[in-house]
Amino acid sequence: MRSNKPQLNNNKMVVGKLYMLDLSSPVRAVLLTEKALGIELEHINVDPIKGEHKTAEYKKLNPQHTIPLYIDGDGTIVWDSHAIMAYLVGKYGKDDSLYPKDLAKRAVVDQRLHFDSGNIFANLRAIVFPMWSAGEKGPNQKQIETVDTQYDFLNKFLAGKLWMAGNTVTIADFSLISSVSSLMYVVPIDSKYGDLLAWIERCEQLPYYEANGKGARAFKEFVKPWII
Repeated sequence: MRSNKPQLNNNKMVVGKLYMLDLSSPVRAVLLTEKALGIELEHINVDPIKGEHKTAEYKKLNPQHTIPLYIDGDGTIVWDSHAIMAYLVGKYGKDDSLYPKDLAKRAVVDQRLHFDSGNIFANLRAIVFPMWSAGEKGPNQKQIETVDTQYDFLNKFLAGKLWMAGNTVTIADFSLISSVSSLMYVVPIDSKYGDLLAWIERCEQLPYYEANGKGARAFKEFVKPWII
């Protein structure tokens, strides 16, 4: 394998390697973090359709053979987007605004991250995986109702706040917008969730949002043939 040591790329220091796929919403959460921090990662595409995530070499790095996978310049290996984002902020952030050190503030961010992994992304995966693996049409009515409940929770999280964990952007926003911007193409968001829709618009105005936007648009085209 290539060296993990940092290297220069267009006069910017490449601090690590990110194994990724633009279609993946967890990957896009890490890409948003990369851009927000102003760091440079070497992007290495991994195609699950070709089984590139299940090679012996890849599984040696990540036994769960999931993406994203991150290898830092010092050789540290991290997988799961939430863990990668926290690691990058802790090591390369100029301050802790994206992932506060204050325990009370961090607890809110952590709750939102867990809500993404356990609810928003979990529902996205439950709907989309059968489409991708078996060509099933979806979502069904029960799935639509479940997702609508999750949208309602997100809308309530935003009551009186600009961002998911307060009035400043955190990695909770990166994690949730990457999932929501995919899920909304599968289960549209009802207009009654005004705070959630306004938050999406604010995310889209972030100067580095295209790190998510490009992949979200590709995801929309990818799932279109199976949407009921």
